[in-house]
Amino acid sequence: MLRVVRDGPSRLIESQGVRMTRRPAHIAMLSIPAHGHVNPSLEVIRELVARGHRVSYANDPAFAERIEDTGAALVPYRTTLPLTAESGAEGDWPSDPVEVQEYFLRDAQAMLPVLREAFDRDRPDLFLYDIAACPARVLAENWDVPVLQLSPTFVAWEGFEQDVPEMFEAIRRDGAAYTAAFTAWLAENGITGIDPLDFMGRPARSLVLIPRALQPHADRVDPERYTFVGPAIGDRSHQGSWTRPASAEKVLLVSLGSAYTDRPDFYRACLRAFGDLPGWHVVLQIGAHVDPAALGPLPANVEVHPWVPQLAVLEQADAFVTHAGMGGTTEGLYCGVPMIAVPQGADQYANADRLVELGVGRRLDPADVTPELLRTALLTLTTDPDVAARLAAIRHELRTLGGAAYTADLIEAAL
Repeated sequence: MLRVVRDGPSRLIESQGVRMTRRPAHIAMLSIPAHGHVNPSLEVIRELVARGHRVSYANDPAFAERIEDTGAALVPYRTTLPLTAESGAEGDWPSDPVEVQEYFLRDAQAMLPVLREAFDRDRPDLFLYDIAACPARVLAENWDVPVLQLSPTFVAWEGFEQDVPEMFEAIRRDGAAYTAAFTAWLAENGITGIDPLDFMGRPARSLVLIPRALQPHADRVDPERYTFVGPAIGDRSHQGSWTRPASAEKVLLVSLGSAYTDRPDFYRACLRAFGDLPGWHVVLQIGAHVDPAALGPLPANVEVHPWVPQLAVLEQADAFVTHAGMGGTTEGLYCGVPMIAVPQGADQYANADRLVELGVGRRLDPADVTPELLRTALLTLTTDPDVAARLAAIRHELRTLGGAAYTADLIEAAL
């Protein structure tokens, strides 16, 4: 049992009868420059800074503004990953899973000496790190510093390798050179006797920033290793606001996030599905790559934007068409809206399937999307009282978990 009593800049932490006073500390956070990896941590960092801790956040300078807005200091490094500097969106990733892992290894190899030099002169009291930033674990072990992973997505469960064999089989079959290179890199940095996949995928301790409801096989997740703290969603007013039209009986948000937006055919299908649908007002986000003129004449009930303040819209929405990225899926559950998931890549297929399993969403694969299927899914989901009841329960759970404050309590307890 953990209880935290706040008194000025210090924290009195009581855990199983042990009382410990925590003074402001230097905390280092490492992540990669992608929205789905940076955004989930920002409110936690903001909370730590508000409690008087000094936070250094290592990332590409492309994310300097949003990181420094939390009060953290940017520790810059230039990523080698195929991510666009302007948006953190995905660039030209290979399809082969071994090549993908090689990309992350090369980025870690490039990142480590930059971070070692930066932090050797200013060693932190604790490292936090994203799932794709394993150099933090290397430095933590080298310097005997406490370390916690902050996972923005689901985590490994007992039997994970057997249940999701594709990547593991590919690495065992075709990844001998990758495994040898990773093992040699670890050894060069004083770490031996651990499998590279375990080093990347099985942290000593992890705080999981997603709803437990989205975790596959949650009953098989090791509670000694992983703690589900849920999403840390704070004030997003700096992103802008959105006002629901007075004439709108129901509101639908359509967004494919930031990385998979060049989909004009999909947007046109949405216009045919939802345009002039009685009672519905549609907010359509199309990203920076699609010219609105390419969509043709817009129905009177549709507004189109390259970007919208997603959470502000979802708080007033009645349904969400999404690519089922972890961030958007979590925000949809946080706002209690039914979702039509049209996954485009990465973990989105698993997220879409999980929404179906939870009984709060429908999955439509991109190749199967038609206006008729979209419209039927929307009307079915939004008129089912069982869907509404399940969403209300999940929404209540997420809003009572404690968010950034609870996560910061656990981080302080690890100091």
